Amino acid sequence: MKSNRTWLAGMLAAAALMAGSVAHSAPPEGHGGHHRDGMRHLLAQLNLSTEQHASIHTILAGAGPQMKSLHEEMRANRLKLRQTQPNDPNYPSVVAQVTQANGSLHSQMIMQKESVRAQVFNVLTPAQQTQLAALQAQQQPH
Repeated sequence: MKSNRTWLAGMLAAAALMAGSVAHSAPPEGHGGHHRDGMRHLLAQLNLSTEQHASIHTILAGAGPQMKSLHEEMRANRLKLRQTQPNDPNYPSVVAQVTQANGSLHSQMIMQKESVRAQVFNVLTPAQQTQLAALQAQQQPH
């Protein structure tokens, strides 16, 4: 149960960073609590219904396995780089391979996050969408 909550919290954090509209649980340890507080603030201001919370939870749960897989692949690539020393004759090819792989993974991650963002946005009422845009504009650094 804890791993599901941790995963869900991470997905909520990702969705909230993208949409600025979702989260009611803490992100995994070591992942900025300031985002969680901002998410809770936005969430409280949007007054999401129970049905909206449930819909958003379903969206995030559906996206979770692919996001987790992408993160694990990127983590494995980081490990591959750390395990290869710059004086290793294969170092340039490892760097090139990891760079190419991570470029593709990053693109997939952006596509997945934006898909989730759009789905979450569609759960909101037109009034909540307008309110969200206004809240996000207020949060933009001056």
